[in-house]
Amino acid sequence: MELLLLLSSPPPRPPVSHPPPPHHHHLHLRLRHPPQHHPKPHPIRLNIIQNPTASAAIIPSFREAPAFRNGHTCTQHHDKNIIHIVMPLDVNYIRGTMAAVLSILQHSTCPEDVSFHFLSVHLHPEISSLIKSTFPYLTFKMYPFDPNRVRGKISKSIRQALDQPLNYARIYMADILPNDVNRVIYLDSDIIVVDDIAKLWGVDLGDKVLGAPEYCHANFTNYFTDAFWSDVNLMRTFEGRRPCYFNTGVMVVDVDQWRKGGYTQKVEEWMAVQKRMRIYHLGSLPPVLLVFAGNIKAVDHRWNQHGLGGDNLEGRCRGLHPGPISLLHWSGKGKPWLRLDSRRPCTVDYLWAPYDLYRSSRVALEE
Repeated sequence: MELLLLLSSPPPRPPVSHPPPPHHHHLHLRLRHPPQHHPKPHPIRLNIIQNPTASAAIIPSFREAPAFRNGHTCTQHHDKNIIHIVMPLDVNYIRGTMAAVLSILQHSTCPEDVSFHFLSVHLHPEISSLIKSTFPYLTFKMYPFDPNRVRGKISKSIRQALDQPLNYARIYMADILPNDVNRVIYLDSDIIVVDDIAKLWGVDLGDKVLGAPEYCHANFTNYFTDAFWSDVNLMRTFEGRRPCYFNTGVMVVDVDQWRKGGYTQKVEEWMAVQKRMRIYHLGSLPPVLLVFAGNIKAVDHRWNQHGLGGDNLEGRCRGLHPGPISLLHWSGKGKPWLRLDSRRPCTVDYLWAPYDLYRSSRVALEE
């Protein structure tokens, strides 16, 4: 691209009249500038080279995953057998998403019965093609999530990554998914499943809307500010229930009951309170806790070995909790693919590495 800039001398000044001198004789002097020669504007040619990557996103390239087929114990493929898994899909985390999908398929007895629903702010056709080329036999759909639904509702948290609109998509999935999808497993992108996902799918929710591992030994008061706990009216939200912390990165959700109960609006109401007065420091987790904590179906802890990404500020290494493990979750600041690439991995990151299908990176997306 070339930019043509014309430079020229300023236009001549108009004649100047000086005021009369301060005495009785009014002497008028009229001074005129001599005519000036103004050369024609001469062009200066500036060559501007656009950076081809300035508005482009980096899309990783992945190896094709093996084909996974149903075992002999699986019943004939039928809609009622489908396990619906919802995951956020973002270019910056797609390496984690690919590893998560591979781990789920690899450990499933009936992998052909698993259907993925990806929520994304940008429905790039290149991303869809990338998933198809990596998992040619995968059943999946992509759904747009409009970030405008939450932009005015998000309050700044302790870590910028937690403030991204896609982190709030889980709150709206009941509105986004088709009506015939009435039950889902929601999973974050930084997880690895090392057990048959059908076991988690088979959790009996009873009359509960949501199921997840609970951690009642955690100090629940730390998830909210003094402003919350000092307000008698706000504290009453937990009356009649014993609130316990749970992580929203792994949830079994009755989508029908979520819709009927209007839970999206209930979570939004707490987000509105947060805009008026700061009652928590984290992102999308606390408003969900305010609505559901103490009123969920408790799931075995083995289904969310969370916190492997360390804390939200420094992402320091953490070890595994004792006990059996079905799902590893790198919640926190540190992500295994980034730590491995930087050659500063934590020990637990080597458990993630075997599922990494990453091959290379290429510039492909125009934002």
